[in-house]
Amino acid sequence: MAAQPPPGHLPQRNQGRLGSILVAHGVVRQDELLEAMASCGDDSRRLGQTLVSQGRCTSAEIASALAEQFGLPFQSLRDVRIDPGAARKIPAELALRHHILPLGVRGDALIVAVADPNDLYALDDIQRTAGQRIRPVVADAEELRRLVEEYYLHHSIRESPEAVEEGLEVVVDKEDDLDVAQEMFGQAVIISFVNRLIRQAIAERASDIHIEPFENEVRIRLRVDGVLRKTPSQAKMLHAAIVSRIKIMSELDIAEHRLPQDGRIKVRAAGREVDVRISTLPTLYGESVVMRLLDHDPRALQLTNLGFPKDTFERFRRLLQAPYGIILATGPTGSGKSTTLYAALQNVSGPERKVITIEDPVEYRLPGVNQMHVRPKIGLTFAEGLRHILRQDPDVIMVGEIRDPETADIAINAALTGHLVFSTLHTNDSAGAVARLLDMGIEPFQVASSVEGIVAQRLVRRLCPHCREAATPLPAEQAELTGAIGHRHDGPIYRATGCAECRGTGYRGRIGLYELMILDDAIANLVLRRAATREIKEFAQSRGMVTLRDAGWRKVSEGITTVEEVTRVTHEDEARNAVGEDEAPAA
Repeated sequence: MAAQPPPGHLPQRNQGRLGSILVAHGVVRQDELLEAMASCGDDSRRLGQTLVSQGRCTSAEIASALAEQFGLPFQSLRDVRIDPGAARKIPAELALRHHILPLGVRGDALIVAVADPNDLYALDDIQRTAGQRIRPVVADAEELRRLVEEYYLHHSIRESPEAVEEGLEVVVDKEDDLDVAQEMFGQAVIISFVNRLIRQAIAERASDIHIEPFENEVRIRLRVDGVLRKTPSQAKMLHAAIVSRIKIMSELDIAEHRLPQDGRIKVRAAGREVDVRISTLPTLYGESVVMRLLDHDPRALQLTNLGFPKDTFERFRRLLQAPYGIILATGPTGSGKSTTLYAALQNVSGPERKVITIEDPVEYRLPGVNQMHVRPKIGLTFAEGLRHILRQDPDVIMVGEIRDPETADIAINAALTGHLVFSTLHTNDSAGAVARLLDMGIEPFQVASSVEGIVAQRLVRRLCPHCREAATPLPAEQAELTGAIGHRHDGPIYRATGCAECRGTGYRGRIGLYELMILDDAIANLVLRRAATREIKEFAQSRGMVTLRDAGWRKVSEGITTVEEVTRVTHEDEARNAVGEDEAPAA
């Protein structure tokens, strides 16, 4: 085991309470102190923030009082010189997380500027990382935050400008755009920061990057396996430059800040091409940016890799062999519907078939497939585009989403006239899609005659194989497992714990849960007489349909996911069914 550094000069309270020091030095009056303490107690950090926010004192005065309270030196950062060798001892991520800045080395100790000398966890973390004693000095919190962010986002990058584009290639048609970016943001820091952010998101398998401006910071989060994960916040002053850099990369209007914009870029990193879809939205403190990462990995669009159980997979593959009809994927946003339909298209496309899609927007570019994205501003809606697609002599059509009665009517009629149609609906389960179509004004005989099958789906996180922990099912869990798999589950189930491989989440990757309802003659008869959604679902279950809930419990029994994940993504559906919200559609 590596030797631990000596404890160093960690702070100890020895000069009384913060409030008493402030009053004694005439910084605040006793009544002002009592008023602030009434709202936050005597916690020194909250008390200091409250007094500053109320305008009673400055953050520098709070820092000076904290230094006296803990018996530490107060350090002004206005003209401080930072020793690069000392700064390199602490990684940027750690310095930004704790807002601690190494200033230099004195003797055998590392001098670090801190805003909160009471945060012993942060000091201990820094000391372990540096591998030597540390001596804290107290600094103005606002000054310190600004300097930490400036130093680690500017100074360290300027020392190695050759690394700006390393590891990430932006694939563009107009090289002039990048030249303009270099000229406008010659500070290599912005270019490097955006590139590093995209590289980090790709490395962590993120589906989205969220850049959100607030009053005093820019919050940056990555959505990994469907859950947002925070990264270190950035200085508010960098927000405009970061957004402008992203806009130039995606050919958006950098002068337009009042209206939402959408764009797209393609990047190549670690030998992989990734499409990045950009959305900007004006908010109270500036433009919020979401970057959606669409990996070109062909394995992501293989039916065999989506998580279908063997029996459901065989039924779905047979469904795709239908010469005509409509196949629907249902579920909430982010449940993987588009990926399922893209995989289905890959399965049915070939030189003997013409395949056309209309999408909003085009998410994956498929070889050999004619793809079109809607443009409502110029009148190219789903319905209008679908009308023109039918004049192109297609064999297979994919409609990104059925949103309105007009699109539904055209899609249904296309299926009835000899085309194989794929589309999506936002409903909770497969049986609910029937009620949705009827509510849109589609006649029962049209639904019964055209719809071949409906697949409802959800995504659950996979357990990390490196740290999952075996556990004995609780009685209620055992009952659910028995109902889902048809017999008692004798083995263990697994819980999420967390390790370095999964960044402490306990999960790594996602897999689909699928509920496939095929509209055979018996179910078509229920549709014709406008049977209630629950009756259709229960009848389909009696004929072997596996519900989303049971599909999830089967994944639990196989050690793929956890009870908590299945409950999280299927709880709403079970609650709806329990209270009987889904009744027969209106006649």
